[in-house]
Amino acid sequence: MYTPQAGIFALGTSSHAYLEFDLLDAQHHAAFASKIAAIREPRTTTGGVNFVIGVRPELWRTLMPGDMPADVSGFNKDLNGIESFTMPATQHDALVWLSGSAYDVLFDMARTVVKDFADVAKLSDETTSWPYQHDRDLTGFIDGSENPSLLEAPGYALIPEGQPGAAGSVLLLQKWKHNTSAWEALPVQEQELTMGRTKADSIELEDKPEYSHVARTDQDTFGNIFRRNMPYGDVQDHGTMFVGFSAEQQPLQKMLESMAGLVNGTRDALTRYTAPITGSYYFVPSVESLGKLG
Repeated sequence: MYTPQAGIFALGTSSHAYLEFDLLDAQHHAAFASKIAAIREPRTTTGGVNFVIGVRPELWRTLMPGDMPADVSGFNKDLNGIESFTMPATQHDALVWLSGSAYDVLFDMARTVVKDFADVAKLSDETTSWPYQHDRDLTGFIDGSENPSLLEAPGYALIPEGQPGAAGSVLLLQKWKHNTSAWEALPVQEQELTMGRTKADSIELEDKPEYSHVARTDQDTFGNIFRRNMPYGDVQDHGTMFVGFSAEQQPLQKMLESMAGLVNGTRDALTRYTAPITGSYYFVPSVESLGKLG
């Protein structure tokens, strides 16, 4: 039996830090693998910090051949949709996502991780995030209404036993910047049509438009995923960190293509008020696979 990284399912944490790294020398795989292996499960209990460690799929395939589905790949090129809409590819080599109950502990641990990686990888992107009004995003709507329960989530997020990469997961990480002024200028009814749900209690509209976000990301159509989205940013520059886990890459990729208007020619209306500014896929290996790197 393989064990998933516990941080994937560590709900209820109030502080998050996403650290994305790039190798200083693409040939120094062994040294990088050693650093990754040092950030393992025993450290997740130190100061109440949860870790999720992800590796660019092509790099993981080099480090651990055969320990991942063959069809998983990085976000290596922009996804160009209709109406000149683009989801940019900003793929990095590794992700260390820290979460916990207090940011001061995360801050200290994040500095330690960056210092430990200093001779093999540079910190290319750093984002912090936090919950907003319990379970809403910065549009004011509840985020993750279709999310499975914790009992169901492993069945959607984790690769089954007996398959390459068992207990691992494919992670899509995107930063979406909100045009808050334009969004808040819409009447609530128009916001609800754009989202496909009521704002107050997140009830799906019976006659939701094809352009609504709910219609364009329907999990009954594209497959189930497990989301851990969080707001990020400050008063002037903010949005949503999309954090989506899946046992397969296809549901994640198809949802992106649908949002971009590449599935049926209808673009997700929400993308007119929030724009993706980053995009990476990571493979999140099992605890046992990470241990083999050491």
